[in-house]
Amino acid sequence: MRVAVIDGQGGRMGQMVIERVRSEGIVCELIAIGTNSIAASAMLKAGADAGASGENPVVAASRSADVIIGPVGIIAADSMLGEVTPAMAVAIGQSGARKILIPVNLCNNFIVGVRPQPLAKLIAEAVEQLKPEQSRQKPE
Repeated sequence: MRVAVIDGQGGRMGQMVIERVRSEGIVCELIAIGTNSIAASAMLKAGADAGASGENPVVAASRSADVIIGPVGIIAADSMLGEVTPAMAVAIGQSGARKILIPVNLCNNFIVGVRPQPLAKLIAEAVEQLKPEQSRQKPE
């Protein structure tokens, strides 16, 4: 399974996702895609298998990923203080990859019905979605 983790700004969210995936022992290829080089570097330091930054790597990774994980802003053009270009948002939105979006209510994107939660809890829930369906089901 090829997982593209896309993040911007300082890359802290992507870094936390990669650290959590590694600590959970989920077997996958983790590709760190930063909207800038600082974000990509932070995710590479966290243990990503490969990484790149900028518009074209986002577009290319969106074509080849099985799963894309990132903040909800990655599907909104000009979010993250303008770091997400229209081409990035379109590529991610049109990707056939399963998208696991972390509902961070920033950058004028507010998800109705989602309670504010600590970032660590949101990331734990996002990483849980990478596990096989059987292990995600809670016993009744």
